[in-house]
Amino acid sequence: MRYPIALALALTCLAPACLRTAALANDTTAELATGGLIFVTTDAVEMRSEKLFISTQQVRVTYEFFNKSDKDVTTLVAFPLPEIRIANQDDNVAVPTEAPDNIFGFKTTVDGVPVKAEVEQRATAMGIDRTQYLRALGIPLDPHLPATDQALDKLPADKWPELVALGLAEIVEYDDTGKGMKKHLEARWGLATTYYWKQTFPAKRQIVIQHQYVPSVGSSAQTELGAPNQATIPGYEDYPRKYCIDQAFMATIQNLRKASKSEFGPPYNEQRIDYILKTGANWSGPIGNFELTVDKGSPDALVSFCGKDVKKISATQFQMQQKDFSPEGDLAVLILTRIQN
Repeated sequence: MRYPIALALALTCLAPACLRTAALANDTTAELATGGLIFVTTDAVEMRSEKLFISTQQVRVTYEFFNKSDKDVTTLVAFPLPEIRIANQDDNVAVPTEAPDNIFGFKTTVDGVPVKAEVEQRATAMGIDRTQYLRALGIPLDPHLPATDQALDKLPADKWPELVALGLAEIVEYDDTGKGMKKHLEARWGLATTYYWKQTFPAKRQIVIQHQYVPSVGSSAQTELGAPNQATIPGYEDYPRKYCIDQAFMATIQNLRKASKSEFGPPYNEQRIDYILKTGANWSGPIGNFELTVDKGSPDALVSFCGKDVKKISATQFQMQQKDFSPEGDLAVLILTRIQN
């Protein structure tokens, strides 16, 4: 079912073809795709329900698991974060917080009791694990933090070529003090972080696991969607497929652009959220009851994402419910918010 874009839009498809590219526009930050819990595939534990709430402020997921076997099942449950990698000096990645070991503010409870998860972090460059190498140098593993580049800068100059050769760093030149150009060493490795813990699923019993975190929200100061030269803007050719944008949405965008006499897109900024749904396929059978709620934040914002039989449940929220749901692809949400004068 399709909804008027002037209010919000929710369209059809949860398939790989609908997803997975980052937009490249002026003043743009790129989003990091996050998802749900994963563990070793088992035939004993089924996911009876999953309630997923997505907004720019919070992602919240509530699972109901049932162990249908006659024995307790203890297994490793993991929540992997997307890899953080600063590929070049112009990269601008949306990272929710600067907490070194919990950038997404990740929290989990089991039957209402907080879980103390272990954390594994691995730094890689050119396909090789360099975690211990960096730790031996006293370098923080987070490549996006200013403190990391500052620590790299303090390394002896004769050490710099080695880090560059290993693909761990790049020498760049800029003026950060107003006293002229100066060479700096910047991080170029990738950091993969995973939270994990051992979880027991009691025989013939249901447990509820909930986790929440702050999403990585990609953004653009002004959308170029609907711009006269949209076809030539890198990344925008994938928008219709990734966010299931149809002709009605584009007509609304064009009308807004023309009304504002904009040479670019309409006077709306972009917010983009990617969520990995495919981890829900690791459990026994399909998800019994799947519920997705997307909150666009403001009543006059526009939203587009791929879904089936989506219903408007409030001025800002849209919801999809499906039984025996087997996710085949991932989810991408596009929110356009009016720029305030």
